[in-house]
Amino acid sequence: VTQSNLQKLKEVWDQWDDKTKQLFYCNYGDLSYLLDVKVDKHLFQALAQYWNPTYSCFTFGKVDLVPTVEEYTTLLRCPRIQANKVYSRAANILTFLKKLMTITRMSEQ
Repeated sequence: VTQSNLQKLKEVWDQWDDKTKQLFYCNYGDLSYLLDVKVDKHLFQALAQYWNPTYSCFTFGKVDLVPTVEEYTTLLRCPRIQANKVYSRAANILTFLKKLMTITRMSEQ
């Protein structure tokens, strides 16, 4: 999501009344909280180079690391995310990886 698209999403969210926001929350859970997350670009770029899309984990040498939901919420600075809800992974890992590479301006090697 580009900065201007993020701003548009925030504007749409701000226009909704409480009833509409509650309906969205009931259908999509904590997704709306991500609008308020401040992304540390340097941390994101550093972590992205170690992401292993095949196993959906971070790989450091021969060590695979899978952060817990609690660790993700800390990294994202988003404590309101509910750890007891189920979140699905990206349907197309290669597309997700390409988008991630584009965002971080990294090349595939």
